[in-house]
Amino acid sequence: MKLKTLPIFLTFLCMGFGDVVNPLVELAKKQFNLTGFEASLIPSAGFIMFGLLSVPMGLFQDRKGKKFTLMIGLVTAFIGLIIPVIIGLDKYATLICSILVLGAGATILQVSGNPIMRDVSAEGKYSRNLSFGQFVKAIGTLSGAIIPVIATRYFTKDWTVLFPVYAICVSITAIAVGLLKVNEHKETGDTPASFGSCIKLLSDPFIAMMVFGIFLYVGAECSVGSAAAGFLKEQYEVDVEKLGLVAGTGLFFAALTIGRFSGGMILNWMKPKTFLILTAILSIVGIAGLAIPSKAVGIASFFLMGLGFANIFPLVFSITVDAMPKRANEISGLMVTAIVGGAFLPPLRGFVADKASVLISFLVPLAAIAYILIIGFVVAKHPLVNNTSAEETN
Repeated sequence: MKLKTLPIFLTFLCMGFGDVVNPLVELAKKQFNLTGFEASLIPSAGFIMFGLLSVPMGLFQDRKGKKFTLMIGLVTAFIGLIIPVIIGLDKYATLICSILVLGAGATILQVSGNPIMRDVSAEGKYSRNLSFGQFVKAIGTLSGAIIPVIATRYFTKDWTVLFPVYAICVSITAIAVGLLKVNEHKETGDTPASFGSCIKLLSDPFIAMMVFGIFLYVGAECSVGSAAAGFLKEQYEVDVEKLGLVAGTGLFFAALTIGRFSGGMILNWMKPKTFLILTAILSIVGIAGLAIPSKAVGIASFFLMGLGFANIFPLVFSITVDAMPKRANEISGLMVTAIVGGAFLPPLRGFVADKASVLISFLVPLAAIAYILIIGFVVAKHPLVNNTSAEETN
């Protein structure tokens, strides 16, 4: 059973490659001489696919199976990564096309990867493996900030080396998954999610509030991840390729990784609704720290933001499902679709940065996290949340 989980953990690593568009923003901006708004369209190209494909692929998976859907996701991601290798990355349009296809692959991997982990996990180990899978995914994301720096310093390569490296990783994962034998669980008793049931569920104010929270959170995370290196460059003239990615974006994603690993332990003794409030406050403090004119404080603020951001998604997701467990299928479809927020907030932040400054543009993620804090106070007293028993969120 442990050998069966390995290919799925590799899949989670590949999921993280889809988030790597955030560290690429400042590098692409420099190479293609883009405005802040144009550069911010890079993560938007990937995240827009979550809004378009999540529910349709969920319905497709219900008919064709999880492994088959997972393989489609891996092949799609590979195509997205190989486009710049074959064509070359001398045009902005090529990068956008590559990220668009990669985002489609990452979306499909998200839809199929989480449930298939249950099929390959030993009894009673699903929650633990799924939690660790998110940690592995964060490592894949973090690599997007580290590999370009290593390539520049030690191998005289530029950031575009990410594409062939990731393509090799995805191809290895596809082979491992292809050889994997999976006995897929056939769920009974629950009505499968549909377009109609998802839309109908949004009429519930509580569900609409929580889904919009996911929309804003993912947008805030993408905004911070894509702007961190640019902030250090503008405010303190930190070289992006040599240090900016590591000190800003890299530190932010490293903190996300640490926070996600430790979040499960914290939730052993702290209620999710309490933890949500505390993580939102920590995130706001981190963003506010950027206003202090100190490079050291600025760098530390990105780490603090990463720790605060780390568990917001699983907390909002699990609190919502625990409140209405019989509607878990619809809620899951809506939550994954809401990841499309990563396509909308970064361009807004980029527009503000062009009109004002990178520092002022952080008001966009600040407003988004302020909404999450409001959610935290609402759920602390909401009858749906307080009438359900506390359960593990991971």
